[in-house]
Amino acid sequence: MKKIVLLGVIVLLTTHISAQDEKIVPSFEQILSLKSAGTPVISPDGNHVLFTVTQTDWKNNRYDTEIWLSKDRQKPFQFTNNPDDNSGNPEWSPDGKWIAFTSNRGNKNQIYAIYTEGGEAFPVTREKNGVGAFEWSPDGTQIAFTVQQETEKDDKKREDRYGSYAVEDDEYKLTRLMVIDFDPDNLEYFVLPCYEKDSLTKETLCQKWPEPEKLIDSVDYTITSFQWSPNGEMIVFNHQPDPLFNSSFKSDISILDTDTKEITTLVANAGSDGFIDWSPDSKSVLYTSDVDNTSSNYYMNSRYFRIDTDGNNNRELGMDFDENLSGMKWTVQGIYATAYQKTLRPLFLMNPDNGKVEKVLDDPARIYGLSVSKDGATMAYQGAGDKSLREVYLVSLGNNKTVQLTDFTAQINNWKYSVPEVISWKSKDGSIIEGILHKPMDYDPGRKYPLLVNIHGGPTGISLPEPAPSSVYPVLQWLDKGALVLMPNYRGSAGYGEEFRKLNVENLGVGDAWDVMSGIEYLDKEGLIDTDKMGTMGWSQGGYISAFLTTNTSAFKAVSVGAGISNWMTYYVNTDIHPFTRQYLNATPWENEEIYRKTSPITNINNASTPTLIQHGEFDKRVPIPNAYELFQGLQDVGVDTKLIVYKGFGHGITKPKERLAAMWHNWQWFGKYLWGEDIEMPELSKRR
Repeated sequence: MKKIVLLGVIVLLTTHISAQDEKIVPSFEQILSLKSAGTPVISPDGNHVLFTVTQTDWKNNRYDTEIWLSKDRQKPFQFTNNPDDNSGNPEWSPDGKWIAFTSNRGNKNQIYAIYTEGGEAFPVTREKNGVGAFEWSPDGTQIAFTVQQETEKDDKKREDRYGSYAVEDDEYKLTRLMVIDFDPDNLEYFVLPCYEKDSLTKETLCQKWPEPEKLIDSVDYTITSFQWSPNGEMIVFNHQPDPLFNSSFKSDISILDTDTKEITTLVANAGSDGFIDWSPDSKSVLYTSDVDNTSSNYYMNSRYFRIDTDGNNNRELGMDFDENLSGMKWTVQGIYATAYQKTLRPLFLMNPDNGKVEKVLDDPARIYGLSVSKDGATMAYQGAGDKSLREVYLVSLGNNKTVQLTDFTAQINNWKYSVPEVISWKSKDGSIIEGILHKPMDYDPGRKYPLLVNIHGGPTGISLPEPAPSSVYPVLQWLDKGALVLMPNYRGSAGYGEEFRKLNVENLGVGDAWDVMSGIEYLDKEGLIDTDKMGTMGWSQGGYISAFLTTNTSAFKAVSVGAGISNWMTYYVNTDIHPFTRQYLNATPWENEEIYRKTSPITNINNASTPTLIQHGEFDKRVPIPNAYELFQGLQDVGVDTKLIVYKGFGHGITKPKERLAAMWHNWQWFGKYLWGEDIEMPELSKRR
């Protein structure tokens, strides 16, 4: 009798545990609704952390971003709420008593301030065209910010007389630098009215809004970024001739004396120069520079320098480090930074005197977005592992004692998520290529799986091992359907050093295709995949490589090309980044037409046979939409099954949730049809027929 009862208890417990542990396949909407944290901002004393949280607003078809706060390392809570727009870019006042941020609350993007202990936020600025970047002065009495120059009156005069037209590369607004006083003891603006003439109103009782002062208002350049020196006596700023993308190659660095308002050029090389951070003693500036390189900076390692504010003692740092450093913060301990090391991203410390770089923290596996306390003892950052989403952490740098402040990974705890594995293989030319192989949770090593290849953009992007990839490609749903997904870090990807990034120079498409196809050959030799059921896809550079594959191999049953290049020659004259093509192909089309033909998918259009879906944004300037129409018409002309879907109102990326959902469904339909022979209807649309 006791045995029977015990057995019953075991059955009940097993059933209960099974129900708790049961994993679900998330819907497309759930994937696109994952909340994510932005870059953290630590308080000056190191006790509190601000960060943004972005979530999906399906009703209004947008992504809503608000500011969250963790006080004294406790559970974070939402700190701002703008129902109609976003709140972002939070910054602590130097004394930690105030938080400034930007938000559009019906009056363009303005700076708002709110007391750290709570209360209502109030506007600090009321600029007609809104504000851009901002920063507190070190004493907390002022806030500097950027604004665009006002040209509306001149524009209207021209339009009234001549109608509407635009001159290419000559229609822009320069950005100036302003400063406004911040007086927390006089916050009740407009409590008393102001009159020009009224004998009963005393002028001393009239309370006026603080008027900003122009710090830098040059007609010779536009300001792209700036930073106050720790002692408050100077502002270093980047500037370039105009805000056009390609003018960033002519960026220089200057310093403003905040007392005399005198401006001194600090760094002005032939290549792009950009400041990074001040030394803690305000005597030196850390900066990056291409020096005299204007022909290969897209794929060469960044170079780092320090220079004294008087222009002396200029020397290069980090020359022995073979990757690009990010998020560099100069503290009394040294210069902290992160960098990809293949698919890992540790925390490094650079010695500002000798430039040596050493690893100081590698857990979690990938670290992003550094923010350091005033004394340099505590750091906040984002971190992610192979089985976790990005979380916000706080670490004591003396002993590396770490506290995790968020738990965004809880969103996927009951999901059937990916089990990613980093694999490597040898490409056609002997280069070692890595990739992420995503497997289902119930992976069976004894069977062969259909394969879908998902190719990242860039080319200096990178695919990482993560449990829940979120994009317009339904990776988790394909895994549950019984497929493997390979994400190759083809030649040119970040994280593998300068020489690896140079491998697709004058070899775009060709070498990339070697890397993809050799990865497939490796998986086939390992007995993992069914080569009769394969597809490939990608966006931007990944879309280009997919287009190249669709016209140069018949190995796939289906291809999806997202915002991909089809013809380098027509791309070159239409894109907004002409130097990209000149650098990677090492010529203009007029100098070397053959290299443009060799690397263009359209060249071998007559060999195409694979059904190809093409997805493109209507107003894409980075990869203009003629690339989509050219590939679409070419495939039609040679009798290949193809479909072109244009996402209305979008540029190079699809930035709204409903259209992302549509794009995900379009890919689900396309590969479902050609890999699994399924006729899939999009929900609701079938009812219209």
